[in-house]
Amino acid sequence: MKILILKPSSLGDVVQALPVLRLLKQQLPESQIYWWVDSKLAPLLEGDPDLAGVVLFERRHWAAVSRWPKLWRSVLWMRVQAFDWVIDLQGLARSGLFAWFANGKLTVGLDGARELATGYYDLIARPSPFLTHAVDRYLGVLPLLGLAAHGNFQWLPPRPAVASAVQKKWPIGRGRWVIVQPGARWLNKRWPVENFVQAVRQLAAEQTDLRFAILGDDQDRALGQAIAAVETRRCLDLTGKVSLPEMVEWIRLSQLMVTNDTGPMHVAAALGKPVVALFGPTEPCRTGPYGQLDGVLQLRLPCVPCMKAHCNYVRPFECLRAISPDAMVLAARKALSLPTGRIPGLVFGSQAEATTT
Repeated sequence: MKILILKPSSLGDVVQALPVLRLLKQQLPESQIYWWVDSKLAPLLEGDPDLAGVVLFERRHWAAVSRWPKLWRSVLWMRVQAFDWVIDLQGLARSGLFAWFANGKLTVGLDGARELATGYYDLIARPSPFLTHAVDRYLGVLPLLGLAAHGNFQWLPPRPAVASAVQKKWPIGRGRWVIVQPGARWLNKRWPVENFVQAVRQLAAEQTDLRFAILGDDQDRALGQAIAAVETRRCLDLTGKVSLPEMVEWIRLSQLMVTNDTGPMHVAAALGKPVVALFGPTEPCRTGPYGQLDGVLQLRLPCVPCMKAHCNYVRPFECLRAISPDAMVLAARKALSLPTGRIPGLVFGSQAEATTT
């Protein structure tokens, strides 16, 4: 059997969709599974033991006419594969169109797909309650295919070669590492950097065996520098310096992540690492760290969750600014006392019954 999964972006969404891959391969071990993904995220999936291959999608340039020949070659390749199942976990018109182009024997899609994407599906998961977590929503496609959804799998298998490279490139040494993720795609998802600075200063003073690795991309360098200056001997600024696989292995070797609502947060949850996550405009029940909503800090202002990238509240960014560093430190203390390696259990309801188009 040949299966194509369509889930091109973003990092957090791809990570949250990985349980579908794991359970497909677990229950259909002879299957050949391919994943259509944004080229920027390909390193996360390349070499994955459950994948036969990765189909690259140039998300940033897909509409450019000059890229159409390459795009069409990709479409032709998909059609030649004669996929038995095409599973669209993106749920947008673009992914629905590519699912249709793939011309699989059966096309399965999510409930609540947008932009009329459901018109391309043969089977659609029944609508989920609003507060259903994204992981459970993605898993809703499995019962349509006669497969079980459960939590007995390894979400992100180790990559020994990458882990070894991390150990050689950076001074890991002894002590407990705390991952700090101060950036976020939306500005109103970012806890003020001065609060991160104060929280790291307090934790460093209280627990002398802690070391801090600051993650982020090139745009987060100023944030990383500000936090690393708190304690130069115990803070390692990695902003803009690690690859996607290296980021995963850094989180794997840590004891805690303190973070905004970001893709790396979902990596930490997938690895069973304790997470303290700061949430403002988004809904943690839908997109929080899976299995660890007790680690979420959020103020329930009248406008929360607004689900918007721009703040219109009378006191801008109040939903995050009003969360004190003391609250973060208290939550971090509690999380550091937890056993390491706890794996969140998958809680799956009956919302995945099929409707047909």
